[in-house]
Amino acid sequence: MLLLLAIASLFVLPSPWGIVAVVAAAAVEVLELAFWLRFLRRYRVQTGTEALMGTRAEVLEPCTPDGRVRVGSEIWNARSEVAVGRGEYVRITAVDGLTLSVEPLGSGE
Repeated sequence: MLLLLAIASLFVLPSPWGIVAVVAAAAVEVLELAFWLRFLRRYRVQTGTEALMGTRAEVLEPCTPDGRVRVGSEIWNARSEVAVGRGEYVRITAVDGLTLSVEPLGSGE
């Protein structure tokens, strides 16, 4: 937006000042772009299986060893090495296709 105003100032301001305004606005735009690229590089977008790792899930059908869990609003098949009853909470440790490997949460989690 600033660059558009600077280009419009070419027709309004006296001869050398219009060019100075365009160069200054272009420099501001480049610096703003560099700032946002650097700022947004800190935040990795997590999607797919990596977003599920470590997530808490509620057991819907007992995992002895196979069962079902709810993650958010989705229902997944799950497998646990330790028997986990209905209504308990588990942590997702791995994803194998459409089956989640889970482990029981500790008492304080």
